[in-house]
Amino acid sequence: MDPRSLTPALRVLRGCLHLLFFGLLALAALRAVAGHAGAHPGPVVAAAAVTGAVYGAGSVLRTVRTSQAAAAVWLGVLCAAWLVLLALTPDALWVAFPLYFLQLHLLPARWALPAVGLTAGAAILAYVGHGARLNPGVFMGPLLGAAVAVATVLGYQALYRESERRRRLIEELISTRAELAAAERHAGTLAERERLAREIHDTLAQGLSSIQLLLRAAGRALPDGSPAAGHIERARRTAQDNLEEARRFVRALTTPPDLERGSLAAALERLCAEGTDGPRGAEGDAGARTPARRFSVSGTPVELPTPYEVALLRIAQSALANTVRHAGAGRAEITLSFMDGSVTLDVVDDGRGFDPSACVPSPDGGFGLPAMRARAESLGGTFAVESAPGQGTAVAVTLPLPLTPGGPS
Repeated sequence: MDPRSLTPALRVLRGCLHLLFFGLLALAALRAVAGHAGAHPGPVVAAAAVTGAVYGAGSVLRTVRTSQAAAAVWLGVLCAAWLVLLALTPDALWVAFPLYFLQLHLLPARWALPAVGLTAGAAILAYVGHGARLNPGVFMGPLLGAAVAVATVLGYQALYRESERRRRLIEELISTRAELAAAERHAGTLAERERLAREIHDTLAQGLSSIQLLLRAAGRALPDGSPAAGHIERARRTAQDNLEEARRFVRALTTPPDLERGSLAAALERLCAEGTDGPRGAEGDAGARTPARRFSVSGTPVELPTPYEVALLRIAQSALANTVRHAGAGRAEITLSFMDGSVTLDVVDDGRGFDPSACVPSPDGGFGLPAMRARAESLGGTFAVESAPGQGTAVAVTLPLPLTPGGPS
C-alpha cells in the first residue's frame, strides 16, 4: 500500500507494527546476550539482525507494496529468517504475532489463513523442542494470538469495505444532487421565460394590437389629407412596428436555448450526451442514479412547428429528470419517430418502475406526469405511460403533424 494513501490512523497502526516487530527481535537478542534460555548469543544476534534487515527491506521497497507476487516472496524470505531465529532461541516465539498480521494483510485469504496456522504450529513446536514443559499455555498462547489477529484483520477489512462503499455512495449522491440542482435551475429559467412571454403576449402585445386598430379606425374617420390623419397613420405604423417587435421577443422567449442551436433531433441528442459521462454506481438513499442514455431517430425527419419542438423537448427533459430522481435505472432510451401523419416521442428506462394509477401530482410543481400530459393534449396529441413495479417505465407522446406549414400558433 502506498504510504501517501494511508489515513493518519493507518499510519499509526503501521508504525506500531514496525515497533512491535523490531522490539520483539531486540528482546530475543538481549535475552540471549543475558544468558537466558541457554541460547548462544552470537548466532541469535546475527539471526535477529538478518531478520530485521529483511523486514526493513520489505518496508522500504516499493515493489513489495505494489506487487502481490513480490510481497509473497518477501514474506517467504522473512518467515524463513524467523524460523532460523526460532530454531536458535525460544524467545523468537513472540515474533509470530506481528507475522500473523503481515500474512493476513499481504496474502489472499485462501493462503493467509493456512499461513497463520502454520506459523502458530511452528511456534508451538519450536517452543516444545527447546525443552519447555507441556502445559495448556504453550498451545493457547500462539493459537489465541492467531485467532485475535484473524478476527482483528477480518473485522478491519469489513469496516474498510463498508467505509469505501459509503464514501462512493456519498460522492454519487453529491454528484447527483448537483446535477438535479442544475436541472431545476434550468427548468426554473425556462419557466420564467415562458411566464414573461405570456405576460408580454397577454398585455403589451394585445395592447399594441388594440392601439393599432383604434388608430386605424380614427384615421378612417378623418378627412383624407388632413394633418391629423398623417399623424395618426404614423402613430399606427409605430404601433405596428412595436407589435412585431413584441411578437419576435415572445417567440425568442418561448424557444428553448437548446432549440436555438439546431433541430429538435440535435437538441435531444445533446440531452442524451450530457448524461453519458456522469457518475455511475449503486443507488443512493433517494434512489438517484445517472443512467446511460441513447438517442435514435426513426423515419424521415420533417420540420416541426416551434410549439411542437418545445413540447417534445420539455417532455423528454421531464421524463429523464423523473428517471434520474426516482427510477434508479441503468439505461434510458429516447426515440423520435416520424410517421405519415404524426410524430412520436418514446422515453424508455429499465428502472424500478411504479404503478401509474397511484401517481399523484408533485406538490412542489416539479417534473410531473400531469404537466407532460397537459403539454401533449394542448397540441391535440396523446400521452401514455406504461410501467409496473420492477419492470421499468415507458413514456410515449404522439402529436398529429399539422396540415399546413404554419401549424398551430
